[in-house]
Formats: sequence, structure tokens, C-alpha cells
Amino acid sequence: MAQHEAIHRKTCIFKGMIKRIKELETIALGLQPDAHERKVARKKVTDYTEEFLKNIDSAKSFIHTPDQGIALLDSPIGESPLAIDKAIDLIRVNVDTPGINPASGGYLGFIPGGGLYYSALGDYMADITNRYAGFFFASPGAVRMENMLIKWMAELAGYPSSHAGNLTSGGSMANLSAIIAAREARQINSKNILKSVIYFTEHAHHCVAKSIRIAGLGECVQRHIPTDTECRMDTEALEKTIALDIAAGLNPWLVIGSAGTTNTGSIDPLEEIGRIAKENNISYHIDAAYGGFFMLCPEGKKKLKGIEASDSLVMDPHKGLFLPYGIGVVIVRKKNDLQKPFSFDANYLQDGNDQDTEAELSPAELSPELTKHFRGMRLWLPLKLHGLKPFRAALEEKLLLAKYFHEKVQSLGFETGPEPELSVVTYRYIPKTKKKLDEKAINAFNEKLVHEIQSDGRVFISSTMIGTQYTLRFACLSFRTHLKTVDLFLRILKEKTKLLEKRII
Repeated sequence: MAQHEAIHRKTCIFKGMIKRIKELETIALGLQPDAHERKVARKKVTDYTEEFLKNIDSAKSFIHTPDQGIALLDSPIGESPLAIDKAIDLIRVNVDTPGINPASGGYLGFIPGGGLYYSALGDYMADITNRYAGFFFASPGAVRMENMLIKWMAELAGYPSSHAGNLTSGGSMANLSAIIAAREARQINSKNILKSVIYFTEHAHHCVAKSIRIAGLGECVQRHIPTDTECRMDTEALEKTIALDIAAGLNPWLVIGSAGTTNTGSIDPLEEIGRIAKENNISYHIDAAYGGFFMLCPEGKKKLKGIEASDSLVMDPHKGLFLPYGIGVVIVRKKNDLQKPFSFDANYLQDGNDQDTEAELSPAELSPELTKHFRGMRLWLPLKLHGLKPFRAALEEKLLLAKYFHEKVQSLGFETGPEPELSVVTYRYIPKTKKKLDEKAINAFNEKLVHEIQSDGRVFISSTMIGTQYTLRFACLSFRTHLKTVDLFLRILKEKTKLLEKRII
């Protein structure tokens, strides 16, 4: 009798569980909109993005709103759904209005990103199909695509067939991966870290110092090599510093060159650094996140000669190939340099172990990431649909626009840095007043000038410090930036400098 009751109870519990599963399924099916619902939502989204693109040429590059999008918080995440129209309105007002508009051709600050339309379509397809691009067994085609793109970039840089690489989320993760690869290749560990030396300049991107710290190399000796008048590494100083360190019993193991610094757009003497690194048996890494893809045009390729001598290299397609934010690449000369620190062995992945091929390395074995976005699609689709010709033209156009701006801004009375090597120009204004202004006053004037231009909003510029001088930066890398944009900016500069000068006379 007791056994019968137990069976009955179990049956009732099981029936109740089935009932609850079906109730939950009915609710969960809300996550799968039908064809009509998808069509309606998709049209709302594409109508919004088409309107955005329709107005992109006239839209401001920077808008400061008092609330800075805080009203987004008035619609907290909750149990009930929100209509697509209301969701888009929240985005329009609170996300896409305040702050910088990086899709604008008037975005001339920092290092501009891109936003190619076909890249967005690539992301759309990658998100809908949700291919897992980390493991060859899971998606051979996705892995082949990413490896094919890496091979193309490696060949562009003159790397040998022994290379390997990974598509990362950006230059910071790519530089971190390269520094970790160099650490393992040179066997830098707790036994020798205090005597091991890294060389770079003060103009190296801040993510380099950050990566050194994250990689556990903060206790290494870090030498900031002086730069010349054009903010490029002084190779004579580098060579002397290495010799002194060797004589002192230290272990020089890594030198980091920049192929287009964020601050000034300067290119370190890549060939000469490569020679010094080779003669002293030092690993050589080049951060070409900004400048690397200028190799696609003849002038850029000439200026970046020597990049092929590096042991590792970083480039950002979301900079020089105008893609949306979120894709960088790290490439190493010897694939084992990435495999050694990042390979893995997990029992739950054993099904695919015997199906991986040496010819098609899995990204998960070359990167800190296991789960990753299928980034290759956002790069492959625009390259295939556009071909390389318009990319080459756009990059050469940016080089020429920088030279044009460098020449024209001087005619407005601005002091400029050296003629641009790539597409960044540094400049500042010395106000024409009855009494001579000191450095502090000149800096204050230029800071006010930046704020005036940002408040105007038609273009966006940024600034930096070079030594003690507050310096303005013209950074031209948006595929939507053309001659009319630069001429507009020159008119704005003329207008704002006159306005500010009147205030201090």
C-alpha cells in the first residue's frame, strides 16, 4: 500500500512538473518572435538607422546635453516588455544624442573609428546564425574565414608562413596578447623578472604600460627611451641604453616600437629598431594599431618599411579599415609564441580534439578568450563587397588631407608640429596680444579653444600634452571625412580664435 502511494505521489509530481514546463514554454516562446513580428521590429530599426545615415553629413559631431542620457535610467529593466517604438526613442534621446558621434565625418579627435554599413550587415548575419568561431570543430568555416583574414594581414606586413594570429576585441587586448607571447618566448618569470628590461617611449599607447602590468611584468625594469624632435624613438639612445644594461648584468628582452602613435601620429624608426633588436637578441613588438593599414597605399607602405622585422604586430581594422569598434588583430612571427601561453586541454571539449587540424588553428588556442564573437564576418563581408580599391583610396586621401590641413592651418597663424607622417597633425595657437603671454596663458587659451569647438559641435577635436605644451590634435581617419569637412573645420578654427582673442585684448 505504501509503495502504491509513493508511486502515485511520484506520478502526480511528474504530471505537475510537465504542466509547469509547458506553462514556462508558453512564456519562453516570447523570445522567438514570428516572421511578422520580426518584420515589424526590423523595419522600425532599419527606418531609424536609415534616418541616422540620411542625416549623418549634417549631424553634429559632438553634443553636450545637461542630463547626459540619464533619462535612460527612468526605464529600468523589468518583467514587462517595452514597445519597439519606445525602446528606439530611449536610444535616440539618451544614447545616440549626447556625447561624441564617431560615425560623423567631423569626428577628428582621438583616433577615429569607422562604421562601415556592410560590416554591420556582417555582424547581423553573425549574430543571427550565432556561429561559434573559437573552435575549429564547432565551426570550421568560421575559423577558416578568420585564419584567412589573418593570413592576408600577415602577408601584407611581410610575415613568413610560420605566423599565427588572432582577431581580438581591439588594440589593447591585441597588445596584451603580444606581450604575454613575448614573455613566454623569453621565459621571463619570478627568477629573472627584476633584472629583465623593456624599452619603449613615452609616446607608446597607454595600453602598453597597462598590458605590462596585467601580464605580471610590472616588476621588470622599464626604460622610456628619449625621442627626437619629431617624437620618434631615438635609436642611438636605445642602443646605448641596451649596452649599459648588458654591462650592468641586466637582461634586455623586449623593445616596443610604434607605427603611428596616438599622440602625434609619429612612426618610430622601425628598420633601425629591428636591427638593434636582432643584434642584441631582443624580442621586437610593433604597435601598429593606428598606422598598420596604411601599408595598403604606396606612401604608407614606404613609411612603414621595417615592420616585417618584428616578432609580433598589432593592427586595428576598426581604425585603418573603418570597421565598427570592437576588432583588432595580433600577429606573431612564430605560431608557438601564441600557442604556448594560450593553449588548453578540457575534458568537455574532447569531442573536437581529434578533428582540429594543424593547418587551421583554433582561435581559442591562441587567445585568452574561449567564448568569442564571430568577428571575422564583420571584416570579411566589407572586404569582399567593396574590394580593396576604395580602402586604398580612402587611406591615401587621409594622408593627403593631413598634409593639406598642416599647410592651411599655418596660414591661420597656428604653430604646427612636424609635417604629418600619417594622418595626425599637432598644432596650437599663440594669441596676438599687446603683451607677451607666458606658457600657462597660452595653454589656457588653447584649452578654451578646444572647449569652444566642442561646444559648437560641428566637428569634434581632442588635445594632448607634448612636454609642457597644451596641444591640439587633428586626427583624420573617418571614411566620411573629406576635403569639405577639413575646410569647414578651418573656417571654425578661424572663427573661434578671433572670438577668443577679442575676449583677452
